[in-house]
Amino acid sequence: MIIPINSSQISKLIPAVGTGSQFKYALGNPRKILQRVIVSSIGGFISLIISSTGDQTNNFWLFLCVGFFLYIIWGPILESSRKNLQLRKYKFFSLFDGYVSDIYKTEKIESSREQSNRQGRLEVIENKRTWLVLELEDEDGYLKKLSFPMENKHSQIRVGSSIRCLITSDNRNFDRDFYLTDAWLPEINLWVGEYPYLLRPAFEEICYIYLNR
Repeated sequence: MIIPINSSQISKLIPAVGTGSQFKYALGNPRKILQRVIVSSIGGFISLIISSTGDQTNNFWLFLCVGFFLYIIWGPILESSRKNLQLRKYKFFSLFDGYVSDIYKTEKIESSREQSNRQGRLEVIENKRTWLVLELEDEDGYLKKLSFPMENKHSQIRVGSSIRCLITSDNRNFDRDFYLTDAWLPEINLWVGEYPYLLRPAFEEICYIYLNR
């Protein structure tokens, strides 16, 4: 079942500024964090050195120095806010209330590197991660797949489990070019998805209001 949602509700569901869980996602893995630290440190020190020359642009470079040193903080905030904005720009939003019609696993390559083996030949070492894929349906038929990195808690999910999420599109009928947010499985009170778009307590409240009319 797809239920249109008033656009005035969207600001309650998708924040303009990244939340704590969104910041954590945008912060990334240790490799991404290290890259941010390197950029922050190099940019900060270069700006600090230039600002110490005492010319007329001293204040500008000092401000830039502080900005670079704080990049490790504002970088993820900016990234998560940008993702939220991309979703909020869609014209139409609806609540999807359906069920899991199929579950399967897949492997995704997160990173790769070249390494010499014992024979001195280069070989590619791939860092893979298991992702869980849920196929979603409702009484009208198949909707779409929802995939995310698998964790132990996801073993609770079963075929037939109820699932709810937000659908966004520029097409009023949602029959093409639509996007799914993270999803809630109310029977086991479990949230799934690659990125935590929704303010979860607000979404659960919206579900209660719209599905119990």
